[in-house]
Amino acid sequence: MTLGGTIMTEITASMAGNVWKVLVKAGDEVEEDQDIAILESMKMEIPIATDFDGFIKEVKVNEGEFVNEGDVIAIIE
Repeated sequence: MTLGGTIMTEITASMAGNVWKVLVKAGDEVEEDQDIAILESMKMEIPIATDFDGFIKEVKVNEGEFVNEGDVIAIIE
Protein backbone atom coordinates (compact mmCIF):
# COMPACT_ATOMS: atom_id res chain seq x y z
CA MET A 1 0.00 0.00 0.00
CA THR A 2 1.28 3.50 -0.74
CA LEU A 3 0.27 6.65 1.05
CA GLY A 4 1.66 9.92 -0.29
CA GLY A 5 4.62 8.12 -1.88
CA THR A 6 5.43 6.11 1.25
CA ILE A 7 5.27 2.32 0.92
CA MET A 8 3.52 0.65 3.85
CA THR A 9 3.48 -3.10 4.40
CA GLU A 10 1.56 -5.24 6.85
CA ILE A 11 3.45 -7.94 8.74
CA THR A 12 1.04 -10.79 9.47
CA ALA A 13 0.90 -13.83 11.73
CA SER A 14 2.16 -16.99 10.04
CA MET A 15 -0.10 -19.14 12.23
CA ALA A 16 -2.70 -18.82 14.98
CA GLY A 17 -1.48 -18.38 18.53
CA ASN A 18 -1.10 -16.09 21.53
CA VAL A 19 1.10 -13.01 21.29
CA TRP A 20 3.74 -13.92 23.84
CA LYS A 21 6.01 -10.91 23.39
CA VAL A 22 5.97 -7.68 21.33
CA LEU A 23 9.55 -6.61 20.64
CA VAL A 24 8.96 -3.22 18.94
CA LYS A 25 6.88 -0.07 19.30
CA ALA A 26 5.69 2.62 16.89
CA GLY A 27 8.61 4.66 15.59
CA ASP A 28 11.23 1.93 16.02
CA GLU A 29 13.63 1.34 13.14
CA VAL A 30 13.81 -2.31 12.03
CA GLU A 31 16.07 -4.27 9.72
CA GLU A 32 15.24 -7.09 7.31
CA ASP A 33 14.69 -10.41 9.15
CA GLN A 34 14.47 -8.68 12.57
CA ASP A 35 11.98 -10.30 14.95
CA ILE A 36 9.17 -7.90 15.90
CA ALA A 37 6.99 -10.27 17.93
CA ILE A 38 6.91 -13.82 19.26
CA LEU A 39 3.79 -15.99 19.15
CA GLU A 40 3.18 -19.01 21.35
CA SER A 41 1.31 -21.91 19.80
CA MET A 42 1.22 -25.56 20.87
CA LYS A 43 3.93 -24.80 23.47
CA MET A 44 6.28 -23.53 20.73
CA GLU A 45 7.64 -20.00 20.28
CA ILE A 46 7.17 -18.67 16.74
CA PRO A 47 9.11 -15.51 15.84
CA ILE A 48 7.48 -12.99 13.48
CA ALA A 49 10.12 -11.12 11.46
CA THR A 50 10.19 -8.22 9.01
CA ASP A 51 10.76 -8.72 5.29
CA PHE A 52 12.75 -5.50 4.79
CA ASP A 53 14.26 -2.44 6.49
CA GLY A 54 11.91 0.31 7.64
CA PHE A 55 10.15 1.98 10.56
CA ILE A 56 7.28 0.62 12.62
CA LYS A 57 4.24 2.75 11.79
CA GLU A 58 1.82 0.93 14.10
CA VAL A 59 1.73 -2.20 16.26
CA LYS A 60 -1.71 -3.80 15.96
CA VAL A 61 -1.48 -6.40 18.77
CA ASN A 62 -0.83 -6.53 22.50
CA GLU A 63 0.91 -9.18 24.55
CA GLY A 64 -1.52 -11.90 25.64
CA GLU A 65 -3.92 -11.43 22.71
CA PHE A 66 -4.90 -14.33 20.46
CA VAL A 67 -4.26 -13.90 16.72
CA ASN A 68 -5.33 -15.98 13.76
CA GLU A 69 -3.17 -16.83 10.77
CA GLY A 70 -3.04 -13.75 8.54
CA ASP A 71 -3.93 -11.22 11.27
CA VAL A 72 -1.88 -8.02 11.08
CA ILE A 73 0.86 -7.79 13.72
CA ALA A 74 2.37 -4.45 12.65
CA ILE A 75 2.54 -1.95 9.81
CA ILE A 76 5.98 -0.96 8.51
CA GLU A 77 6.89 1.97 6.27
